[in-house]
Amino acid sequence: MIENPQLVELRFDPVTGLIPAVIQDADTGQVLMLGYLNQQAWEQTQREQRVTFYSRSRQRLWVKGESSGNYLQVVSTHPDCDADALLIRVRPAGPTCHRGTTSCFEQEGQGARPEAPVGFLGQLGRVIDERRDRPQDFMGSYTASLFAKGIPKIAQKVGEEAVETVIDAVAGHQDTLPGEAADLLYHLLVLLSATNVPLEKVVSVLRDRHSK
Repeated sequence: MIENPQLVELRFDPVTGLIPAVIQDADTGQVLMLGYLNQQAWEQTQREQRVTFYSRSRQRLWVKGESSGNYLQVVSTHPDCDADALLIRVRPAGPTCHRGTTSCFEQEGQGARPEAPVGFLGQLGRVIDERRDRPQDFMGSYTASLFAKGIPKIAQKVGEEAVETVIDAVAGHQDTLPGEAADLLYHLLVLLSATNVPLEKVVSVLRDRHSK
């Protein structure tokens, strides 16, 4: 089911009958695109749990991914304070932009994606889950081989990488510490996936502790 913490009546524009919707990756926090919904598109989005827009140029409903297969699976919806704009958090099935980029806000030759660096952990977590769920599709993958060895081996790797990270930190090896920390984070994400604990639950615990 779609999470909707604010069950309020949306205020569609009285002239156009539309409401703007910002589409955000639920795992990485990256803004993917901006689109518009009318009442019918909104109802279909809730019913099918895939984002349906209203195309202003074609004057019809438009399911994102209907031709490419890159659907936007809805995780939660959030009206703004006036209920005249909408944030829709999704899990995309592929590139969102028709140019093949993750986000419509990425510009060719611009370099870095317009997202917070920590958001990549969510993206990496999604890739790791793929290796866990479909190991037959990723033969030769190091991640898939870790899952095949089981939780004790994965946990052992987390311990080894933690020790190496501590050694570099204490020794003041700033040149190699980022690499060791990256290895630690990666293996910790694999362990969380193997134990079916989503990264968002860990973040939720940190957020709750911070609020106290």
